[in-house]
Amino acid sequence: MKSSEPHMGGVSILHITIVLMSLAMTVGAYLYSRHQVDIQVENRFHAAKDRTVGLIVDRMSRYEDALWSGVAHVDALNGQTTRLDWKAFANSLKIRQRYPGANTFGVISYVERDDYPEFQAARSAEGPDFAAHPEHDQDFMLPITYIEPEELHTAVVGFDVAHETNRREGVLAIRDSGNAQITGPIVLMQDTGHTPGFLFYTPFYRGGKPQTVQARQERFAGVVYAAFVVPKLVEGLLSKGLREVRFSIRDGDKVIYDEHSGDDPLRDDNPMFSDTVTLDMYGRNWILDIRTNKAFRQQNGSEQPTLILIGGLIIEILVFSLLVMLARSNRRAQSYARQLTVDLRAKTKHLEQANAEIEQFVYIASHDLRTPVRGIGYLADVIEEDLEEIYGPLDDQTEIKAQFKMIRERVNRMNDLTRGIMEFSRIGNYEAEAPPVMPLEELIEDFVVDIGVDRSQIRLSSEVDKITCDSHNFRRVVESLITNAFKYHPDPAAAQIDVNIEDQGSRLKVSVRDNGNGISPEFHARIFDVFQTLRKGEEPESTGIGLAIVKKAVQRHGYNIGVSSSEKEGAEFTFFWPNTQSSEDPKLSEVA
Repeated sequence: MKSSEPHMGGVSILHITIVLMSLAMTVGAYLYSRHQVDIQVENRFHAAKDRTVGLIVDRMSRYEDALWSGVAHVDALNGQTTRLDWKAFANSLKIRQRYPGANTFGVISYVERDDYPEFQAARSAEGPDFAAHPEHDQDFMLPITYIEPEELHTAVVGFDVAHETNRREGVLAIRDSGNAQITGPIVLMQDTGHTPGFLFYTPFYRGGKPQTVQARQERFAGVVYAAFVVPKLVEGLLSKGLREVRFSIRDGDKVIYDEHSGDDPLRDDNPMFSDTVTLDMYGRNWILDIRTNKAFRQQNGSEQPTLILIGGLIIEILVFSLLVMLARSNRRAQSYARQLTVDLRAKTKHLEQANAEIEQFVYIASHDLRTPVRGIGYLADVIEEDLEEIYGPLDDQTEIKAQFKMIRERVNRMNDLTRGIMEFSRIGNYEAEAPPVMPLEELIEDFVVDIGVDRSQIRLSSEVDKITCDSHNFRRVVESLITNAFKYHPDPAAAQIDVNIEDQGSRLKVSVRDNGNGISPEFHARIFDVFQTLRKGEEPESTGIGLAIVKKAVQRHGYNIGVSSSEKEGAEFTFFWPNTQSSEDPKLSEVA
């Protein structure tokens, strides 16, 4: 007995193709899982980046609000703010507690050079002698008039910001615009470490804010300002220890803050993600270079795709090993069958014993193959439990759940195959045990109950009322045909099955007709072969053994079974069956 299917090393091309397709699905699942993890990690980076940028923008907005409240204070006093008034106002704001990033909070007055003596006298009358410094050749002066906390920055009082370009141009720019603005990078007078900083200005005018540039220039009275050293500003914004990203800030060509250098233990020389963000920060463009750190890498590593790949490969190895065992068993069975065939041609009297031995061998081989199948199912359960210990319940891990569902479906299918093979090998072993007579009406009633359909869906037309020959296998043949008709019907509730039995003397002609989708003529011979199925993707699983069992049971009595059908027109299966026990074909042994 030779197989028409090509083989490679004992395993059929079909089996190898199935294993390769399954391996491709495993790799595909790994790549998809890896892609999903990468997307999730990238989204976490963007969230951390947006959170960092949002904190900077929000905190600067809060500083702006504080400065405008200072302008409102000055306007409320009609520009006649005194040193004590400013101190009281600054204390009410709780500058150090609410605005920890600001070094100082004060007022810079705009003074024409001719008006300076009168301005100096008024300020000196409020407290310590007031003197503007350093000297410069501008037509106007911009001395720091009030500052808080004053006790820490006494030397800054009187400092004339008109002497320095960045400070002066920042004041003149907001004078004309009337909007809040920051200066370019500067080094604060009180900062001995020469750390990059900037001033944050909001303007105030005599008689309230004018609506035109000319009016603003004519009525400009000064600015409320805050001085910032950038590292202290960032420290006030957000703690390094609470961030998974590091960043630097560049204003023009000058880096005013940098977390990418130094001795930071969490610095990642090869960050997983990085991005550059440009912020329009009150008249200046701040460029933020944001990168992930080691904490981000540690918290966003995932072994899930690797576990999926390893688990899939282990299962592929087990499945391939199982196929090899099946192929070896099949070769041994075929070799044994060929040897028995040679012997039986010489000694026909040993035919029944030889057939029984072959059937027992196939039965035992199929039974033994169920052990590794159960092992695969057990391994799938163990891997799923291990994953749950690592990641917790897998209800939200749809990819992993789908993989385990597929594994269990394949295990169930392998169990169905081995059961089918065992049943196929035992055709004919029940005749001695089966009752000699089977009423047909009782048979149909049993089918209705077992399948769970309406009695009117199965109609019986018979010229005999009982089956007296091999009733067990007759029941199995008819039941298989009826079950298939319902199983593959597009609408089982609308299925109609007609069973017709004609008495032709020594044999019965039996036909089972349904109103299903039918079978294309090119597949009529193929459907009776072992492991052949015409199942489509959305239809129920099939082992491809059912009709092979039907064919073997019919051929055991020296007859055959055929099908008449075309697509969309239903199918009619027809076979013959002995009418009495003595009618078995004398050539049955040779056919079997």
